[in-house]
Amino acid sequence: AELVGEGVFAGALTGVLDETVDGDAGLVGQRLHVLHSELGFHPEHGPEATGQRWEAQGAAPRRLRVACVAMAGPRTPKTRTREVARRLADEYPVAICELDHRNAFELLAATILSAQCTDARVNMVTPALFARYPDAPSLAAAAVDEVEAIIRSTGFFQTKAKNLIGMAQALVERYGGEVPTELDDLVTLPGVGRKTGNVVRSVVFDLPGLPVDTHVGRLGKRLGLTELDDPVKVEHELGRYLPPAEWGSFSLRLILHGRRVCDARKPACDRCGLEDICPSSALPRTARKGRPTGAAG
Repeated sequence: AELVGEGVFAGALTGVLDETVDGDAGLVGQRLHVLHSELGFHPEHGPEATGQRWEAQGAAPRRLRVACVAMAGPRTPKTRTREVARRLADEYPVAICELDHRNAFELLAATILSAQCTDARVNMVTPALFARYPDAPSLAAAAVDEVEAIIRSTGFFQTKAKNLIGMAQALVERYGGEVPTELDDLVTLPGVGRKTGNVVRSVVFDLPGLPVDTHVGRLGKRLGLTELDDPVKVEHELGRYLPPAEWGSFSLRLILHGRRVCDARKPACDRCGLEDICPSSALPRTARKGRPTGAAG
């Protein structure tokens, strides 16, 4: 019971498994015997005697029986994050950015436009924007009202138009019209914060970057990976749990999962590959799946 309480085993599976083994001392003994062996201990008594000893000691073995049946689950935010990353890599083998782009400049502009707007809407707007302004020099010389007219449907179009032109002018003046690769340089551009900079770094340049958008922050808390709200703090916390080379793909996969399965208002827990390790699962305990994990602690 202490092992379940400490999180060594997936205690969320108790509802199903209690009903399976309750009242059978012999079966409890078998489960205990297997459990001890898997943990590296060597019980002095056989399975039947082990169950009888627990029963004789009045040790109310219901929860411990569950621990013997349940597979080991991730106990800490670090191991949970790594297990989530492993499963999402299986679920989404190709980590894709859903903003259409052909180069770093286009992705940078598209990401600026994506603030408070769906990627689908941005993708409807950018073909006309890039046809008119295909690079930083042309956008730097654009009239604000003309850019506003093209991007109006993305929302906050006046601010976004000023940021787009300001970003392009900064690229021309400071970086020869090219998009820099360093995050410290990217965040000096108008309309570019750490999230946008990390998107460009990880997607286009294949450099370490962990963008924390609404989906990443929301799923991070829902899955028990973090308790933090500040995107920068979430970025640093999750970044400590994973190798830098995996930061970008992990973020992209969380975003895909948030859009396709783990909806903010109506998550599809019944078809979620993370449901059995998710502390926020909406499924009743009797319907939970249970599956082996790749990170047991």
